[in-house]
Amino acid sequence: MKGHGEKLSRKQEALISALLTTPTLTDAAQTAGIGEVTVWRWLKESTFQTAYRDARRAVVQQAITQVQQATGEAVETLRTVMQDPEAPASAKVSAAKNILDMAVKAVELEDLEARIAALEHQAHPQ
Repeated sequence: MKGHGEKLSRKQEALISALLTTPTLTDAAQTAGIGEVTVWRWLKESTFQTAYRDARRAVVQQAITQVQQATGEAVETLRTVMQDPEAPASAKVSAAKNILDMAVKAVELEDLEARIAALEHQAHPQ
């Protein structure tokens, strides 16, 4: 087993990539050009687990970034539907409700962040 901080082999890196892009472990093994037994063995190694978890986190972070980049357009779409005189009343209400729900959640999140910061300051005053 590899120690902490050791690099992965090219095959292990290929497997991580395959695990992120294929639907099954069998497909990932085939894509990476290794056997399924090797996949299962590597999945038990802490170095591999850490690298795989970091790669999954990076993929999720990229997806979150893409969602965040689309928020302005999403709000504009809701605003357009809400203000469209031709839109059905149900669509207008739904758009308005979504905007209000997002606004309330944003305020709640800001409040929660402020409370956490205050607690952290109390726990670790400088």
